[in-house]
Amino acid sequence: MYSHPHCDTDENKYSALNNIIDLYKDKEGSLIQILHAAQKIYGCLPLDLQQIIAGKLAVPLSKVSGVVSFYSFFSVQPRGLHTIRVCMGTACYVRGGKKIVEHLMKTLDVEPGGTTADGRFTFEVARCIGSCGLAPAIMIDDVVYKQMTPTKVNELLSKF
Repeated sequence: MYSHPHCDTDENKYSALNNIIDLYKDKEGSLIQILHAAQKIYGCLPLDLQQIIAGKLAVPLSKVSGVVSFYSFFSVQPRGLHTIRVCMGTACYVRGGKKIVEHLMKTLDVEPGGTTADGRFTFEVARCIGSCGLAPAIMIDDVVYKQMTPTKVNELLSKF
């Protein structure tokens, strides 16, 4: 059984991971699907879990770790219930994106890339979320919110 102090684990999750690995292990290019499934099961992909996956797939740990570190949707730390992404693309930056980042850092007491102490939010900064006409924009989970101000951010956070 796999257990990590920061990830939610139990025997059923370990069994589910083994089933996923058995299902995909002989298919070319399946590492990303296996890592997605593992993160969905455990909530994060710490190094010791990556070692287990590498061992079961008979691939070097460096290959697994390289994929985890390359793709931003994988996390080695537990993630919050909701993910907040502040766009810092040119349009959003010029129209106040930096103020939104600073406000969220202060309000949530977390740095970009971190998760709040209560586990409610993971806070990230994005290069562009493709909503330049709505600048400054943020995303919470998969929903884009337009023309944000610190006041609008506070109102929005109160709904979560």
